[in-house]
Amino acid sequence: MRALLFPFKAIYRGLVYFANSPRTLMLSYALMIVIAAALYSVFEKVGVGDSLWWAVVTASTVGYGDISPDTWQARAIAVVLISTMVLLVIPLITAHFASKLIVDTDAFRHDEQEELKNNLRVVRRLLEEMAARDGVAPISPGSASPPAAGSD
Repeated sequence: MRALLFPFKAIYRGLVYFANSPRTLMLSYALMIVIAAALYSVFEKVGVGDSLWWAVVTASTVGYGDISPDTWQARAIAVVLISTMVLLVIPLITAHFASKLIVDTDAFRHDEQEELKNNLRVVRRLLEEMAARDGVAPISPGSASPPAAGSD
């Protein structure tokens, strides 16, 4: 069963790497445009300028229709280009930049978390000393609840 899942895990890891690297995202976008344009130019026998224009318009899903593929090979390239851009590359680019815009200003920094933990240790030690002095049962390790009040 693990052998069957291995390719999917590898693809997932690749997507995570892609999503967390803006340089890789932009490079893959540019590379796909150039490769699709080159293949389009070969299959449709058109110039590089028209091929680049077609690839950018197709990848962005604008689809002006001024240039469209006639051969089945170029149409297959268009299907792959549109599918990959719409379902993978553009959402990953958008998600990456959106995650950079959404910043939790209330989140504690690491040094603040460490200071809070140290302060809690001091408070816990003081509570344990007070409990021992007053004859109350000590706080059990790992317990967040205060010691039980003594009976009057």
